[in-house]
Amino acid sequence: MSASPLISRLMEALRCLPGVGNKTAQRMAFHLLERDRDGGRRLSRVLVQAMDDIGHCSECHTLCERELCTLCASDSRDPGLLCIVETPVDVDAIEQATDFRGRYFVLMGHLSPLDGIGPEQLGLDRLDERFVSSQLKEVILATNPTVEGEATAQYISELARAQGIRTTRIAHGVPMGGELEYIDSGTLAHAFSGRGEI
Repeated sequence: MSASPLISRLMEALRCLPGVGNKTAQRMAFHLLERDRDGGRRLSRVLVQAMDDIGHCSECHTLCERELCTLCASDSRDPGLLCIVETPVDVDAIEQATDFRGRYFVLMGHLSPLDGIGPEQLGLDRLDERFVSSQLKEVILATNPTVEGEATAQYISELARAQGIRTTRIAHGVPMGGELEYIDSGTLAHAFSGRGEI
């Protein structure tokens, strides 16, 4: 415990970040105080501005500063394709790794009844309205391959199919460069059952 109450408060505040425990928070706090006070001030200004000014896109629900994010505001995206992901980070990953040119819907989580997260908390009512009122040709489910992610994908696929919308799921399985003997049995079973023609 630090002799300074303010340093203790700084370390406590830093511990709100994922993966930051007591020692990491202590290193961060002392680094800023000893070596980078300008960086700490800049961090605090940007942090306050981000907390005040960043909200959700009215269309896809990702994080942004405007009513519509840049992807939803773009005329070059295909409105007939909708990729559904759990987090804004997933959108960035898909944008960096693929040539997907459709639109997104960000759930900001997954169904988890034990944690009190149901369809309402994920905005699935808004998504269902979008299924009814839009000209979607395909919904691509890109939720994580966890029990909760699979349950979420199943729930959404039923909503989409009820409106006659083609529903696909991103493939899961053996990573590029992976060797079968080192792949866990669940991943290998999933990859084997989802095999396709070449």
